[in-house]
Amino acid sequence: MRARSKLVEGFRSVIDDGRGHSVVTDLPKDMGGTDTAPTALELAVMALAGCITTIFAMVAKGKGLSFEDMEVIVDAEKPQGERTITSGKIKGIVTSSEPEKRVRKIWEDTLKVCPVGVLFKEACVEFETELEVKRPDH
Repeated sequence: MRARSKLVEGFRSVIDDGRGHSVVTDLPKDMGGTDTAPTALELAVMALAGCITTIFAMVAKGKGLSFEDMEVIVDAEKPQGERTITSGKIKGIVTSSEPEKRVRKIWEDTLKVCPVGVLFKEACVEFETELEVKRPDH
């Protein structure tokens, strides 16, 4: 994997992965940016949420678990005076007609192997986790 970042203007950068995909980062106005994109730290939190949904789908597919919807909300804490995220909460919301115990097992397996989650864990950032299992409306 490789990433390249090019400072475009002020604090706004365009970052590419060398495979034709790019994202933009910026700073909020109160930090001198133009607030045209998430900060790099916000992007890291977004990457965690995206990684969990992707890995959940992969693990569920591998285990033959069907689900109709999957959403992850990550709330990360960066206390005043700290340089980075120190803790947070991850909430998963899965809609499935499968037994709840089975859905929870896939969730736990996902959290163990999600590569971005592993990065945060290795950096000693602890996240509380919660899973809500909903039943389909039909």
